[in-house]
Amino acid sequence: GKPPRPHPIVVNPATIGLKLLVLWIYLDAGGGKYMDPNQGWTYNAKPLPALDTYTRHTVGAQYLYGILGPQGLRIMTPLVVYVEIFCAPVAFLAGFLGSESLLNFAIIMICQLHVGISIAIRNAVLLSLVACSAWCVFLPIGWKEAAKAKKQPRTTKSTIGLAISTLLVGGMIGANIWFETIGTDCSTGSLRKIWSTLLQNRWNVFIGAEEYVTWEIAPGRLADGSIVDVWGRTDTVDWSMPGTGAPCTSTSRPGRWRSFPYLAELDGEDGEALWSYLCRQWDQENDVEHNPGRKLLRFNFFMLQSDVLPNMAFSGTRKRLVHSFDCVKENGGEAISDSEQVVEGTASGNLDNAEL
Repeated sequence: GKPPRPHPIVVNPATIGLKLLVLWIYLDAGGGKYMDPNQGWTYNAKPLPALDTYTRHTVGAQYLYGILGPQGLRIMTPLVVYVEIFCAPVAFLAGFLGSESLLNFAIIMICQLHVGISIAIRNAVLLSLVACSAWCVFLPIGWKEAAKAKKQPRTTKSTIGLAISTLLVGGMIGANIWFETIGTDCSTGSLRKIWSTLLQNRWNVFIGAEEYVTWEIAPGRLADGSIVDVWGRTDTVDWSMPGTGAPCTSTSRPGRWRSFPYLAELDGEDGEALWSYLCRQWDQENDVEHNPGRKLLRFNFFMLQSDVLPNMAFSGTRKRLVHSFDCVKENGGEAISDSEQVVEGTASGNLDNAEL
């Protein structure tokens, strides 16, 4: 039979825009680390390099720490920055030169970085896989066939499609640039608006070294007098750092719950809705209509911190009372003070349980 007819590689504003987005993502991420004022991503970072502070949160990270040791992580820390900064430019250069080996090298290096992130950082597997999939647009698939293919004449339909694609992609790129440079709404507060969320396109995360780990706990008193952890949804209150063999720096609740502590400053009706939801959720999950003793009366919401120390060590726990909430004010419950306080030293569960 006849050999398959080679097809030209699809090049349009969408593919170009996606490649430029990948370029921007890694330049922004790597550049932020490189310009970190605390120089946390340098070899001489003090007291600890950033990679040493981040590779503590999973069992895989602990194995990695054991294999490389503190010195190995100190050497690898600046390498992460250089991989992020140069991987996309090298991929563009390889495409311009037509070098498949150079392009594959760039893709392999960045995917290795993301695989390491997925192993060493909790809740980062999905993000790492999505990041690797974005590099599929750079794969040198069909290069040889495209070189042999004849140039296809442009039709009216393809011209219209190209114009529409250019308008949409160009408009989005222009809006991103405007929002980040000229727009006055580029702030955290503006992210309440849907359009601001769509235009927010910064990737300079994990800029500095992690100086401490944080987690939350919410001791609450039930109608039968027992003390429970409302946030962890358990019948016991544990003030120690969470994690099974590896400390966890995120909230014990996954998914969208991870943003809950950052809304703690809401007041008025918004604050009432935020905190009262924990009361309603507890009562619903514990079926208080048939188990009245399980009804939640009040709770304290604490933010706990522990400093990151060398050799996988952590300091004693500090705690801060973020908010106190009374679930049954209308029933004569004594409201708890809504002030904030900082308590240094080791967190004392007995003292805070008594305050409930």
